[in-house]
Amino acid sequence: MARLPHTAFAGPSQRVGSDTQSSRRLSKAGSPVRVGVAGWSYPDWEGIVYPKTPRTDGLVHLARYLDTIEVNSPFYRIPSPKTTASWARRAPAKTGFRFTLKLFQGFTHDRSAGSREEQAFKQALAPLMEAELLGGLLLQFPWSFKNDPESRDYLNKLLDRFFGYPLVVEIRHASWNDRSFFDFLTQKAIAFCNIDQPRIGRSIGPSSHATGPIGYVRLHGRNYQDWFREDAGRDARYDYLYSEEELDPWMEKISEISESASETYVITNNHFRGQAVVNALQIRARIEKRKVLAPASLLERYPVLRSVAEPDGPEQPSLF
Repeated sequence: MARLPHTAFAGPSQRVGSDTQSSRRLSKAGSPVRVGVAGWSYPDWEGIVYPKTPRTDGLVHLARYLDTIEVNSPFYRIPSPKTTASWARRAPAKTGFRFTLKLFQGFTHDRSAGSREEQAFKQALAPLMEAELLGGLLLQFPWSFKNDPESRDYLNKLLDRFFGYPLVVEIRHASWNDRSFFDFLTQKAIAFCNIDQPRIGRSIGPSSHATGPIGYVRLHGRNYQDWFREDAGRDARYDYLYSEEELDPWMEKISEISESASETYVITNNHFRGQAVVNALQIRARIEKRKVLAPASLLERYPVLRSVAEPDGPEQPSLF
């Protein structure tokens, strides 16, 4: 688990810092920064992130290299307590690993979820809470969720329904980029999710807000061509690999966020063909200022990683 320094919360408009200051902050011990990816069950990861044979437990495998995993499957279907208890058992014994979970889409998208779904989701969270493995509960709203009286009222009520959990709010429309909204989250001690996404129309831009006890960053990629294309599948929409230069500004923002938060989560969501793992390892290596371990198969597929990572296990010999 990487660490960045921690100071008292200063408020979004008061955080400043040069590249030199950021470099010094990144090199000091302080509040923990957990770096991970969104999900682990992707068929296109086999042979890249995971070995082709034998069949690998993706959760266990990823936890060798990352400090956190954002579980996205609960967004589509509420898991059973038996399932989440299995996640808890398979989590590494090392200190500091955490899960974050996406709230069921019935609460954030079609708003069809009622008290039954609420209780079911809370029951699913219980094994992770009891094991002290739940780092955050992400309420991800769509771009269509705009800052108007109806949406503000719904958000306030939803936050009250899940009071007591480590809540994180992700919004994607720029109408929420308003000081009163950030003040509202700060008063409620709710984390704001700082995101990187294609800047199309009224899409919210990159930020470094820390409004709650935890800081949160999600990098979705910058696939402008497919981001809003209706017939684009999940893989196409998140098919993007950040360059080191594109990550530079985010290293500064992560440092700023970690100064205010007790702990910070950085999640890469550009999952197609393991690109999220590549960028997560690059970020972790830059925070820790040392080479990190990476799956040998990932290094073979993405040689750009060789400057920041060492193979964990034997690589395939070259034919030339």
